[in-house]
Amino acid sequence: QRWHALVQRRLDGEPIAYLRGHREFFGLNFTIDHRVLDPRPDTETLVEWALEMMPTLGASPAVCDLGTGSGAIACAITHHAPYAQVWATDASAQALAVARHNAQRLQLPVRFAQGRWFEALNNQDATPRFALLVSNPPYIRTDDPHLEALRHEPMEALTSGADGLDDIRTLVDQAPAWLQPGGWLLLEHGYDQGDAVQALLAGSGFSRVQARMDLAGIVRCSGGQWREDL
Repeated sequence: QRWHALVQRRLDGEPIAYLRGHREFFGLNFTIDHRVLDPRPDTETLVEWALEMMPTLGASPAVCDLGTGSGAIACAITHHAPYAQVWATDASAQALAVARHNAQRLQLPVRFAQGRWFEALNNQDATPRFALLVSNPPYIRTDDPHLEALRHEPMEALTSGADGLDDIRTLVDQAPAWLQPGGWLLLEHGYDQGDAVQALLAGSGFSRVQARMDLAGIVRCSGGQWREDL
C-alpha cells in the first residue's frame, strides 16, 4: 500500500526528494520536504564558484546565502570552507526550520536569520560586512508554463514577477550596502537571463562581471565585484 501510494505521488509529478525525504547535494545528504525547494544539480555551479572565490577573500571571510531554503548552499560552503563565517537567511520560518535541522545534523555552524533578503540581517547583532554574497533566488516568470510541473514545490521560492527578475533586482540594488569593498555577489538565474542579470550588475556599479555555465553548458550564474575604492 505504501509503495502504490508513492507511485501515485510520483505519477502526479511530486519530486523524488519529497517521496524519499532527502536529497544529495554537493556530497552532503539533506533532509528535504514540501517546505523547501528540491535542490537541483545546476545549483552546484553556484557553490563551485563560491568555493573558487574563497582563497581570494582572506583568512576568515564572512559569507551570506540569501534565501537559503533547505540550507544546501550555506551548508555546502561551510563544509568545504570551514574557515568561513557563513550566514543564511530566508523569509520563510518553515524553510529555516529545515535549514537549521540540516545544519545541526551535519554539525555545521551556519548562522541563520529570518527575513526577506537583507531585512533578515537588520535585526542581528554584530552583522558583518560580507566578502561574498550568494543567492539562488526565485527567477521564474509568473506566467511561465513550466510552473505546472513544479506545483508541488513552494511557489514563493520559484516566481518573481512578470520577467522573473524582481528579486534579482532587489538583491543587486541592496547588496552594495552589505558588501565589503571588493566583495562579490554571485547569483543563480534562469537559462535565458544571463545577459539581463549581467546588465543589472554592471548598471549598479559592479565590475569584473562574469558568468558560469551549468552541467548542460547553459549560463546559469552571473556575478560581479563591488568597488574596491570605497
